[in-house]
Amino acid sequence: MSSEKELSTLFETIAFAFSIMGIVASVSSTLSFPLLSGGHVGMVWGWLIPCFFVLAIAASLAEMTSSMPTSAGLYYFSAKLAPPEHSALASWITGWANITGQVTLVCSIDYTCALMITSAITVGSDGAVVLSAGATYGILIAILFVHGLVCSAATKILARLNLFYTAINIGTSVAAIIALVVGAGDGRVSSEVAWTMFENNTGWANSGFAFLLAFTAPMWTLTGYDSAAHISEEVAGAAWSAPLAIMIGVGGTQLLGWGLFIAASYATASVPDLLGTSLPLPMAQLFLNVIGKRGMLAIWSFIIVVQFVTGAAQGVDASRAVFAFARDNALPGSRWLKRVDPRTRTPIFAVWFVMVLSGVCGLLGFSTAALNSLAGAAVIGLYTSYGAPIFMRVTSGRNRLVPGPFTLGKWFLPIGIVAVSWIAFIVVILLFPSVANPSVQDMNYAIVIIGAVFIFSGLTWVLSARRWFTGPVSNLTGGGSIAENDKSG
Repeated sequence: MSSEKELSTLFETIAFAFSIMGIVASVSSTLSFPLLSGGHVGMVWGWLIPCFFVLAIAASLAEMTSSMPTSAGLYYFSAKLAPPEHSALASWITGWANITGQVTLVCSIDYTCALMITSAITVGSDGAVVLSAGATYGILIAILFVHGLVCSAATKILARLNLFYTAINIGTSVAAIIALVVGAGDGRVSSEVAWTMFENNTGWANSGFAFLLAFTAPMWTLTGYDSAAHISEEVAGAAWSAPLAIMIGVGGTQLLGWGLFIAASYATASVPDLLGTSLPLPMAQLFLNVIGKRGMLAIWSFIIVVQFVTGAAQGVDASRAVFAFARDNALPGSRWLKRVDPRTRTPIFAVWFVMVLSGVCGLLGFSTAALNSLAGAAVIGLYTSYGAPIFMRVTSGRNRLVPGPFTLGKWFLPIGIVAVSWIAFIVVILLFPSVANPSVQDMNYAIVIIGAVFIFSGLTWVLSARRWFTGPVSNLTGGGSIAENDKSG
């Protein structure tokens, strides 16, 4: 009976990891990046290349999750693997970076869902109805409200729903690939064009650098897989199911995502035409070109559902991360944010904290450049929080990790070095604007968003937190902070 329960938990945790990356919806949201930064080459190779490095990151996090299954996740890992005298600071930096990424990712996913809805309305009305930025923001608020209700539900309900959501996610992804390949018919480009034609539409003189900007698409899609760690205290057999969910979720998303971009490359007759569309998202125009109005609206409706579910899954992940950080009194209002509803056993205050902050961040949606910057900030925040514990693992924490069921063995060091190097590289790339000589409207404001949070958290640490924040309270050692347990041990 126990093995059946753990098997069920494994499938549910994998389903959650798949849901949070929403393959077809994420690809549909980010098609503009490879179109700008390489055209066909950007779509095919701009997706594939980062996948190898993301696998290294995922494997490193999976090993730590197996060893330390706790909802605190990343900032707990940093505290455990850092030198005792720097444990609290490492935890503080990782936690704030993760919360920043978590909240901004909820907003960027849900705002993109709102853009998908406005695209469907425009196509359905044959262009007669084009919603304003204000109306789109109203849709965002409605989505966030519904997600607040969903994320406040009992964990068992969420787990069952995720199994259903995963079927829609994978099924829609496969259907989209078939629709693009078959629907394009004689309009498909040749294999030579689909795999090797490079178009630099960024304005950057260096085409090699322009191509690097295409990496934004997979990096934005392949985020949130640490979610398996954040719900590990709510599932059985987490030391085995959580790391497997991370690896299967990432690997499956990478394969299906690449298949989608290959299909999109074959179906794209003209890159400039897609970039010049009046619709909010170029992928909507591609489906309209390939399978017509009715076909586009049919598959687009499923893509909207997938994106909606992706936002809900990310809302769960973000609220659990906020709850865990607040449980260690590291956030303003922690007294309330760490409360758990006695009926649903979920952190309802943390849920609505995430939704309200996401709604505030959504005000940036009135500027297209600011919204793109929000997506970049989400990736930078999350991957910084991924990189911190991995860096600790390959430096001070080489002999501090007690392996769980999933372990990299002696390969943890080269894999970890590759992971940290890639994160350092991609964070710098994501700070650049997507076009050369940007105006105020085209500028990348990710550094402003990230900088504001780090200045606030940095000042808070220097002026106050360093005197009372001792790191996460261990739920593995029977109480006390990580630093205190390490010193006493």
